[in-house]
Amino acid sequence: MNKKNQKLKYILFDYISASLAWFLFYLFRKYYIESLNYGYPVNAEFNINFFAGLFGLPIFWIILYSMSGYYRILFRKSRLIELGQTFITIIIGVVIIFFILILDDIVFSYKNYYLSVSVLFGLQFFLTYIPRLIITSITQNKIRSGKIGFNTLLIGSNGKALNLYKQLTSGQDKYGYKFVGFINIYNKKDPTLNQYLTHLGSYNNLIDTIKKHQIEEVIIAIESSEHQEIEKILYKLQKMNVIIKVIPALFDVLTGKARMSGFLGTPLVIISHTLMPAWQVSLKRIFDIFISITTIIVLSPVFLIVAIAVKSESEGPVFFKQKRIGLHEKSFYIIKFRSMYIDAEKNGPQLSSENDNRITKVGRFMRKTRLDEIPQFYNVLIGEMSLVGPRPERQYYIDKIIEKAPHYNNLLKVKPGITSWGQVKFGYAENIEQMIERLNYDIFYIENMSLYLDFKIMIHTILVILRRDGK
Repeated sequence: MNKKNQKLKYILFDYISASLAWFLFYLFRKYYIESLNYGYPVNAEFNINFFAGLFGLPIFWIILYSMSGYYRILFRKSRLIELGQTFITIIIGVVIIFFILILDDIVFSYKNYYLSVSVLFGLQFFLTYIPRLIITSITQNKIRSGKIGFNTLLIGSNGKALNLYKQLTSGQDKYGYKFVGFINIYNKKDPTLNQYLTHLGSYNNLIDTIKKHQIEEVIIAIESSEHQEIEKILYKLQKMNVIIKVIPALFDVLTGKARMSGFLGTPLVIISHTLMPAWQVSLKRIFDIFISITTIIVLSPVFLIVAIAVKSESEGPVFFKQKRIGLHEKSFYIIKFRSMYIDAEKNGPQLSSENDNRITKVGRFMRKTRLDEIPQFYNVLIGEMSLVGPRPERQYYIDKIIEKAPHYNNLLKVKPGITSWGQVKFGYAENIEQMIERLNYDIFYIENMSLYLDFKIMIHTILVILRRDGK
C-alpha cells in the first residue's frame, strides 16, 4: 500500500480526463457552435489558445479537486459520496470556466450558451467520474480480499474487544484491518485476547505505541467499567494522525446519541478529526496567505514608524520572539513588536496586567490598538499561524491550565491565530483563572468553526482596534 502512488494515480487520471474533455469541447465549439453562428463550416485551429487550455485547464481542475478535499481520503472512499462530490465540484468548475472563457463567445442564440455549458459539464463529469469509479472499485476489492490492509491497534482486552476482533476477522470479506496488537486500560494482561493478538502495554504508552508500529487506525472497545478513561484516551489520540473508531455503545456514552457510520458493513462509528469542511479549510488558508501578503505590503510604512518608536523609547531589539505551542503541540517562535522592557521576565514567566510597569508607553498604545501583533502576519504567511484561531501559549502556562482544565488540549487541534473569539470577547488574561475563563470562548470557536465565524471575529477585531478598547 503506497499512499503517494494512489494519490498520483487519481491526479494523473483527473488530468488526462480534463485534457480530453477540453479537447472534445473545443472541437464541439468549432464544428458545431461556431459553424452554426457563421452559417458555414469552421475548421478547428490548434493555436496557442487551444494548447493553453489543453495543458492549463487540467491544472485548474486539479487545484479545485484538491480544495474540495477529494485527494485526502485515498483508500476508504465511498462510491456514493465520491459521485456526489465529483458532481458538485464539476458544477462549480464549469460555472467558473463559463464566466471566464465562454461568456464572451459570439452566439447566434442564448440557447447555445446552455448547450455549451451542458456539453462541457457532461464531458468533464463522465470522463472524470468513470476512471475514479474504476480506481475506487479496484481499491475496495483489494481491501475486501485482504491485499490492502491498514495497521490497526485495538484498545480493550475483555469481552467487547474480543467479540469485535472475531467479528472483524471472520468471514471471507476483509475490512482492511491489519491488527498489530492490543493495549488495555489498567495494564492487566488478559489471557483470552492474548491468544489472538500481541499485548502492547497500557494506554499510558499509547502515543509511543502508535509511532513505533506506524498505526493508521485505532479501534476503541473498552468495557463499561473503563468508560471514565475514555476522555484521556481521546486526548492522546487527538495528537496523532490516525483514524479513530469506537463501538456504537461507547459512542452513545460520549455524545448521548449514536450516529451509525461504517465501512463495508463494519459495526463501528468514526470519530472525525475534521472541524471544518475540506473546501473551507483550503479557502481559509488561501485567505490567510492573501491577507498576510497584502497587509505586509500595505502596512510597510506603519512597520517602519512603529519600529522607530519602539527603538527610540527603550533599549533592545525592535521585535520580540518567544517560543509558543501551536497545532498538534508543535513549537514555533511567535514574532511581535516589543512592548516591554528587555528584562521583563528576568524572574521567570509572568503574565502582563493592566498597570504592568514592565510595559513601555509605546507598548501600552500598541497593545490597545493591537499594533504589536502586526509582525505575526509573517507567522501566518509561512503556515505557523492563521488569521483566526486560539491565541498560542507557552508550554509553562499550558501545563498549569491543563491541571485545572484538561479540555485545553482541544485548542491544539487547530492552528493558533492572530485574533480569536476569546481575544475579542475577553482580551489579555492576567492570571491562570482568567486564561481558563477565556478558554470557554475558544472552545466555542472550535466547536463552531466556519469561514462565517472567522469573518465575524475579524470584523469584531477591527472594531476593537478602531475603538482602542482592547484589554
